[in-house]
Amino acid sequence: MNSMIYDWKKYTTLLVEDDEISYKYMELVLKRRTGIKVIWAKTGQEAIDYCTNNDEIDIVLMDLQLPDVDGYQATTTIKSFRPYLPIVIQTANSWNDEKEKCFEAGCDGYVTKPINLNLLFTQMETFLRQYTSIKKKKITT
Repeated sequence: MNSMIYDWKKYTTLLVEDDEISYKYMELVLKRRTGIKVIWAKTGQEAIDYCTNNDEIDIVLMDLQLPDVDGYQATTTIKSFRPYLPIVIQTANSWNDEKEKCFEAGCDGYVTKPINLNLLFTQMETFLRQYTSIKKKKITT
């Protein structure tokens, strides 16, 4: 178990997950271990809508199998208007071609379920730092 402490109280994540139990588990873990604010989207279209209307989202955790717009299409659409917003795919499928397809859709990171929390948090830390740096540059230019 990684003993690293994350202080992400100033950040907001959009957790895109259609399964309520999976969502509640991830919300609990994220809030307890990092303090990050969590917004829940149950569908790909909700994720697109949240990212369109909510500039406070700093990172997206995206499931692939969703009831309407799948995670690939939601990722591609979100990246079309928020290209620097980090998106980490979370999936139960670990096929190599699926991972490649995720990166082709525009995702920044990829973790398989059951989720290795240390891997997820390490990726999130990297992407949150990069995104914060990009946001600061945009504000000053």
